[in-house]
Amino acid sequence: MHGSFQQDQFDGGRSGRPGSGMWEAMEHLRSQFERKAPGTRMGRGDVRQALLSLLVEGPKHGYQLISEIEARSGGTWRPSPGSVYPTLQLLADEGLVGAEEAGGRKTYSLTEAGRAVADAAAEQGTPWASADQRESTGFSALPKAGFELAQAAAQVGRTGTPEQVHEAVVILEDARRRLYSILARD
Repeated sequence: MHGSFQQDQFDGGRSGRPGSGMWEAMEHLRSQFERKAPGTRMGRGDVRQALLSLLVEGPKHGYQLISEIEARSGGTWRPSPGSVYPTLQLLADEGLVGAEEAGGRKTYSLTEAGRAVADAAAEQGTPWASADQRESTGFSALPKAGFELAQAAAQVGRTGTPEQVHEAVVILEDARRRLYSILARD
């Protein structure tokens, strides 16, 4: 949904079906929000900090680390194996963790250098605490509100008169500008 909504997105689009452009726009919007659900996407640095924080407590294998992060974040963050295992390998390459294979699983533990880095990182807090803070400040409500807005716009596109559709377009364009103005504030 780049740019602004145009009248033809609501009254036909390329397929010739009434409202098809609006349905495509709504599906795109929903897919953007669903990718982030149920929790907030965390960065690679957050995964690194979380792994170090947990390994201070003792050796763990990858699945334990993933499960523990999910538990401590109250279910709002479950890092994927595709982010955890490469980060563990990077920590091993940096000499911060060691890995031992036992029972068909690699168990990771901090080295002395890793313990020093983990202790220094502990002063910043844990990433799951920042996920809790995002939750308490209402960031998780934004996708829900966006999806509900898209549903309302789709309903106007399906059942509204051309005048109502035009009025909805004006409102949505104003809402988009106002949202960007929030980010532009100092």
